[in-house]
Amino acid sequence: MQSVQRKKMSYEQAVEYLYSLQKYGIKFGLSKTSNLLKAFGNPHRGQRYVHIAGTNGKGSVAAMVESILRNSGLKVGFYSSPHLVRFTERFRINGKEIPSETVASLVGELRAVINPTHPPTFFEVTTALGLIYFAREKVDFAVIEVGMGGKLDATNVIRPEVSVITNISLDHQVFLGRTLTEIAGEKAGIIKRGIDLITAAIQPPVLEVFRKTCEDKGAPFWRVGQDIRYRATEDKINYYGFKWKLKDLELGLAGNYQHRNGVLALGVMELLERGGVQVSKDHIREGLKSAYWPGRLQVVSREPLLILDGAHNPGAIHCLSESIRGGFRYKRLILVLGIMADKDVPTILRGIVPMANYVVFTRPEYYRAAAPETLMQKALPLGKPGEIQPTLAKAIGKAKRMADRKDLILVTGSLFTVGEAMAVLDPKRYKPDSIR
Repeated sequence: MQSVQRKKMSYEQAVEYLYSLQKYGIKFGLSKTSNLLKAFGNPHRGQRYVHIAGTNGKGSVAAMVESILRNSGLKVGFYSSPHLVRFTERFRINGKEIPSETVASLVGELRAVINPTHPPTFFEVTTALGLIYFAREKVDFAVIEVGMGGKLDATNVIRPEVSVITNISLDHQVFLGRTLTEIAGEKAGIIKRGIDLITAAIQPPVLEVFRKTCEDKGAPFWRVGQDIRYRATEDKINYYGFKWKLKDLELGLAGNYQHRNGVLALGVMELLERGGVQVSKDHIREGLKSAYWPGRLQVVSREPLLILDGAHNPGAIHCLSESIRGGFRYKRLILVLGIMADKDVPTILRGIVPMANYVVFTRPEYYRAAAPETLMQKALPLGKPGEIQPTLAKAIGKAKRMADRKDLILVTGSLFTVGEAMAVLDPKRYKPDSIR
């Protein structure tokens, strides 16, 4: 691997530098990521990957695939975004976050090869960082979550063993297109010639986009609900795959919507087994059961019941509301809500506010967050009582003072909201970076 001159930096300086690249916004394209990797000798080539795109559920499917692979005795990298509390969460090997000193070292090396007159974006640099890190640590597999879209997402420089598209719904329309088929076309960009695609999408026009793309690229096309099937009870699933038949599987991730995600992860594992990955039924059971993905229907306390969920678009909010209705008992629902201004705020509000007895409108400390006053104004037609709290800490404090032991406090609307809430509720365990 080519040696690159390092610019010595502290972790705080490295993260501050990376965040400074956010001012260049979101730019689609693979050339800058490819050029960064080329300067390091293209360490991503020849590595084994699972590549996961989709509107919702990417992280959950990735977490289950990673957990099964890890339980099979493999050394597994996991690249995800955004992080909830600390930047280092984005890069994990066998569940352990990248050391802060490794971040500092790698960012110093990357900065040394970046042309300051044509700088890459934050996500392009972090993607290159992750791929270099996994290659140097000689992982057996890396599970890579797409940042946004697919075709021109920085992660699309890899050639995976299996390509995965969880589902398609409306999100990031400004970047990906106004219709489901336009969005599906962007996500279909991860499909590689001759590489299996497996999806849990259900809409016929979306499936037709995937089918045609696979046909054009000679890529086998597999579907949950057609090629692999399942039956779900309240807390277990029975899986009927290509060849596998597995009964009474327990999922470590809560929520009815995780059933389909779990089945998709199992389909990925069956395809990997065809490619020579050794996996036993015990590894599968334990991997599904021990999968951990914080901030998604995460129960923080029981009396009162306090749940964190990063639902941030209409599809995710619908799944969350269905899971709350079907999976939890409570007297009153106190909703703590913070949403990004660039999201479909009215539809998100309609999907969750009617369930609530009281709404505390707030915002995380993030530049994209909608003002609580805006959220409250747009929620007025829904006729629910509520108030504004300027910070998440105050909003959670208000909700906890209101709640009795049989109530439910639900903090949702954005992963940024949930990440900050985790730091508010347990600052020792979820200590955020000093640079945010």
